[in-house]
Amino acid sequence: MELLDLQTILLSGLTLGSMYALMATGLSLVWGTLRVFNFAHGSLMMFGAYLAWTVCHSRGLGWGLSAGIVASLVGLFALGILLYQILVKPFMGRLNLVLIVVITTLAGSIFIDNSSHLIWGPRMKRLPRLIGGEFHLLGTSISAQEALVILLAPAILILLALFLKRSKLGMAIRGVEQNREASLLIGVNVEWIYAFTFGLSASLAAMAGIILGSIRFITPTMGGDPLTRAFIVVILGGLGSLYGTMTAAYIVGLLEATCMLYLGIYGTPPVLFLTMVLVLTFKPTGLFGTE
Repeated sequence: MELLDLQTILLSGLTLGSMYALMATGLSLVWGTLRVFNFAHGSLMMFGAYLAWTVCHSRGLGWGLSAGIVASLVGLFALGILLYQILVKPFMGRLNLVLIVVITTLAGSIFIDNSSHLIWGPRMKRLPRLIGGEFHLLGTSISAQEALVILLAPAILILLALFLKRSKLGMAIRGVEQNREASLLIGVNVEWIYAFTFGLSASLAAMAGIILGSIRFITPTMGGDPLTRAFIVVILGGLGSLYGTMTAAYIVGLLEATCMLYLGIYGTPPVLFLTMVLVLTFKPTGLFGTE
């Protein structure tokens, strides 16, 4: 492997891993707390990117990128809570809750995708770069955008981990995840925790959408592939394990970057799925999951 190829794989893999970590952590957070999968997660990522574009772009409100990012994170937090109230809460307590939520969130995803197509149209859009310029590192040039993405995602995830570990609300989320009945007995508002978790997950998806929208393009169908990768990451890292999810995201990002370089766009997905199958064959709980 040539040095240039290795540098390309590292930069691309860390960038992809950072985006997948944000996406997959939101999925893992919802699973750990509610024990359901949100199949509208990719659509929320897409909607967050469009909302940021509408607020910041001159063809929208023209308020600048910072305002667009804030509006996207806040707006998607509210949308996540709304989706929980409509698509999940009415079915809590059902024996077949997981299957029902798969159906309702898939329906929500279709609704969001088609609504976005009607509102913004099929033409591709792009967010401004988060930061301009470039600098040299280890004999190669790296854009400030790539460096920011590589550093920003771990920083957000570290803050999330500290929030879950140190704050009262974060400890309440962890308590509900570990024992819902005991949390109810000590006075935790479990319904609010569920809604807050859905909103927080949607905000993480929005941040991933902003990153992707500033690197590539925004389309009404842009959430499909990242959602698939996020599911692979969550299962590979271990359901409900945030630390496992973060680690698996970078493993998948580096593996995908390597496969894209040598196998191309069509050879990459089979390798990712085969890796997941092999890991689950020998460790059914994932790399860092527990029984």
